[in-house]
Amino acid sequence: MIRELCYDRLGRGLLVGLGLAVLAGADDPKAKPTPPPGEESALIAQALRESWPDHPEWVDMLAAILDDEPMGPNFGWFRAARTQTRFGWEATRDRYDKNADGTIARSEFPGGDADFARLDRDRDMSLTPADFDFDASSLAPSPGAMLFSRLDADGSGKITREELDALFKATDSDGRGFLSLDDMKHAFTPPAPRPGANPTTGMPSKATLVKGLFSQEIGSLEPGPSLDQSAPDFSLKTHDGKTEFNLSRNVGAKPLVLIFGNFTCGPFRSHSGNIEKLYQRYKDRANFVMVYVREAHPTGGWRMESNDRVGAIVVQPRTYDERVAVARQCGKLLQFAFPMLVDSIDDAVGTRYSGMPGRLYLIDSAGKIAFKSGRGPYHFKPAELEQSLVLMLQTDNQKATTSRQGTPAKPSRESHASRE
Repeated sequence: MIRELCYDRLGRGLLVGLGLAVLAGADDPKAKPTPPPGEESALIAQALRESWPDHPEWVDMLAAILDDEPMGPNFGWFRAARTQTRFGWEATRDRYDKNADGTIARSEFPGGDADFARLDRDRDMSLTPADFDFDASSLAPSPGAMLFSRLDADGSGKITREELDALFKATDSDGRGFLSLDDMKHAFTPPAPRPGANPTTGMPSKATLVKGLFSQEIGSLEPGPSLDQSAPDFSLKTHDGKTEFNLSRNVGAKPLVLIFGNFTCGPFRSHSGNIEKLYQRYKDRANFVMVYVREAHPTGGWRMESNDRVGAIVVQPRTYDERVAVARQCGKLLQFAFPMLVDSIDDAVGTRYSGMPGRLYLIDSAGKIAFKSGRGPYHFKPAELEQSLVLMLQTDNQKATTSRQGTPAKPSRESHASRE
């Protein structure tokens, strides 16, 4: 199966190159004996990197899988595929730091208090590089993340009053009407593995990861459009089938937030509340739309026990109607107030935007990419997109004001550097 995938995705040329790299060692009289399978995989990974200096992102991921790198934000293609934005710290400082002291005071920012508060992440009443530091993985453990995971019983990405009450009742096991320190320790001690748990829900085999790579379940093989490139046009129907959305017809008056995700990507579900709040804050000033893409963790692939616990148990759809059915199941759980589109079964839009398993874009009024998140799940950060959205709205407002006054806009030194 892997050989068929290689012929399909890599092409004969790369296979020949890999074969020559292995055979070169066999023909060398000084070569070492045939290495064990793990070492052989590592040698192939090394040959991939060295023989293809300008390789695409998926080669980084394949080499990392073969080399048994630990999964994480600095693993494989996640290492290089960082966030790109027009609105990093240097660009913002150059625009608003009028007294050149290296910080932006509230008085220097012309926007409203609510917008400034969203930018001032550390709440010290000034903007500094720390407010623009999104280095931490979106999956980094924290007390808040652990608490959220325990409370979000249905995996909807939103904690309701009923879920809070249910946790209190379950934790107050003796009915005393209050929770003690030991009650909380017990409640948040990770449970032991369930007897008979499906072994496929843990870390998958190397073969499963390679298959997931080339079936685009762990991410698109394409890099997607870069900063300041035109956003590729597309037309897709909403998950209820009632409306067709065309991107080019919805670009212009307002910035457009483009969200990619799927039901079996747990990190995407966990961020759904963040995405919904983002929409509620800016729905009058920006348009939002989601594209439902290929499943990240279907039952026949890298199956996740966390999905099993909340009933997100899905076979990878083989037809468009099957994908629509899963998208509707996802929509019923997440309850987004903005349109959810369903990608075609050949993954045309998800591939073009590199949207699997999850990604965020901000598109300006000219249809250009102004923000592109890194690859999900590790770099799927709605708060990072919000920062760029706030700054874009302020820039657009200043341009509109200048245009009405009939005076030329002051040029800015916005940096288009990539950052995480």
